[in-house]
Amino acid sequence: VAAVVLLLAAALGSVGAYLNARVTASAAADAAALAAAPVTFLPFGAEGSPADEAARFARLNGVELVSCRCPIDRSFDPRTVEVAVRRSVSLWPAGRIRVTAVSRAEFLPALLLGG
Repeated sequence: VAAVVLLLAAALGSVGAYLNARVTASAAADAAALAAAPVTFLPFGAEGSPADEAARFARLNGVELVSCRCPIDRSFDPRTVEVAVRRSVSLWPAGRIRVTAVSRAEFLPALLLGG
């Protein structure tokens, strides 16, 4: 009985670790996309490109930036950026796995004019 209880506890711990990694990766992807979107128009205090800003926010949230579709566009047209991030997590008995999350953010530069 004790062995079954320990096995179930370990399995539940792995499920909890996976869910935590997934939620963390999702939140970090959102933050990275939101940080990169306005930088496609103007730097707004950022140091570097939109991808650099996305990578910085990803690192601050404990994940790795995998990709950033964040083209610079100096027009007042709406634009959407998309980022993908990855986080590694150890799960018993599977070992180390990678959890990936993707997020998009839209930026409307025309709203800066009060419109």
